[in-house]
Amino acid sequence: QVQLVESGGGLVQAGGSLRLSCAASGSIFAFNAMGWHRQAPGKQRELVATITSGGTSDYADSVKGRFIISRDNAKNTVYLQMNSLKPEDTAVYYCNANVRRSLTFRWTDYWGQGTQVTVSS
Repeated sequence: QVQLVESGGGLVQAGGSLRLSCAASGSIFAFNAMGWHRQAPGKQRELVATITSGGTSDYADSVKGRFIISRDNAKNTVYLQMNSLKPEDTAVYYCNANVRRSLTFRWTDYWGQGTQVTVSS
């Protein structure tokens, strides 16, 4: 099995910064893309940022220029540096990873349990 554990959420004032981390553990043969999604109350889950195994990143328009996604392949960890936070960034943030457990397994998406980010005005 594969587990993703997020950390780093919390309460911050508008304009502040937070850094989220997501560490993967378990039976892992290889990683493909990793990413962050978020879900605000009453809204659908939306993609925030993704990063490929080679380090190519992509962002939602709403966070471009403010958020930075990175990964440490040696630590099986993906990060999300969030700067200039706004109240509309308030949501539960989920990490996900496309993982292969062995050559006999197919690529599968796994999700973390989520971490709350609250930005006060």
